[in-house]
Amino acid sequence: MSLIHNERLKLRATLLNTAAGSSFTVGVVAPIAAAYYSAATTPGLWTIVLGVVMWILTAIVLHLSASHILGGLRE
Repeated sequence: MSLIHNERLKLRATLLNTAAGSSFTVGVVAPIAAAYYSAATTPGLWTIVLGVVMWILTAIVLHLSASHILGGLRE
């Protein structure tokens, strides 16, 4: 039973870590690229900064949650 338990925990951790990477890409890289390439609807600087900070924090929380889940692995 512990093998099944461990694999399920690893899948949950992978899901959260993938969500963390996606949050970083969507919330940080995309707005910076849009500002760099002068998109037609570029928001103000403070809007970009606030959004980037929010998405970085989201990515960190998701990544730390994935690490915490891996702490429940059984031998």
